[in-house]
Amino acid sequence: MAEVDLDEERFEKHREAGEILVAVMAEARELVEPGASLLEVAETAEARIEELGGKPAFPVNISLDEEASHATPARDDERTFGESVVCLDLGVHVDGWIADAAVTVDLAGEPGLVTAAEDALAAAIEAVEPGVHTGQVGAAIERAIDDAGYNPIVNLSGHGLGEYDAHTGPNVPNRAVDSGIELEAGEVLAIEPFASTGSGKVGEGASAEIYSLLEARPVRDRRARRLLETIAETYRTLPFAARWLDEPRADLSLTRLERAGAVRSYPVLKEAEGALVSQAEHTLIVTEDGCEVVTAGLFE
Repeated sequence: MAEVDLDEERFEKHREAGEILVAVMAEARELVEPGASLLEVAETAEARIEELGGKPAFPVNISLDEEASHATPARDDERTFGESVVCLDLGVHVDGWIADAAVTVDLAGEPGLVTAAEDALAAAIEAVEPGVHTGQVGAAIERAIDDAGYNPIVNLSGHGLGEYDAHTGPNVPNRAVDSGIELEAGEVLAIEPFASTGSGKVGEGASAEIYSLLEARPVRDRRARRLLETIAETYRTLPFAARWLDEPRADLSLTRLERAGAVRSYPVLKEAEGALVSQAEHTLIVTEDGCEVVTAGLFE
């Protein structure tokens, strides 16, 4: 197996993105309290990422209770935090190289659920090294969550991180599976266990506030065409929030672009109503003898 030079420029940029992410997450989680605005927390975190020298790799995800992923406030969102389980998922990139991590803030009195996801993440990281099958990492996650008395969300998984690509291979499952690959030194992974009081499966909700570019297809509408150019130039293939767009009638243009197959939407992913979901996530680089966590310090 060839040695990997972890001083390569791209790894340094992952590390820089990780440092920014950890600093912003520490500030953001302090803002999450009953009565605080979801929109203000998201916008404050996104602005701080840029102030510290990075850019958002995707909109700040704020998932409440049964929500697991793809939840970000709308531009006119007036919701405030109540007694909920709150998952904060942040992405930062430096010149396209990404760090992705998540924590759960417990406003509902569910500390065991929060700990289950964090313990599963620790178990997964302990299992990571070159030659280890991704199914073995999933088995470590599943075992930790089962032992805590909860269910892993089996149709969500961790993933690789590429240049301007927040979801590449390999997939890192949240349960033991036979399919998958053996990890290799130099791969950059986001491992993200989800623990649930529900069935352990999510489905798509009705709402979507996050989009990404698919391809620059021809569209007749002038506004939609101009918006597509802005999206391609500004976000490339990274996800973006509808509230980030300043173009006139942007929501209508987004609908037209989605119908044309130029962009895709990401509906909120949810467990069954009444279930609660926690999440813990780190970004790591697989090294010759284990892994390096580039978002270390996130749970301190």
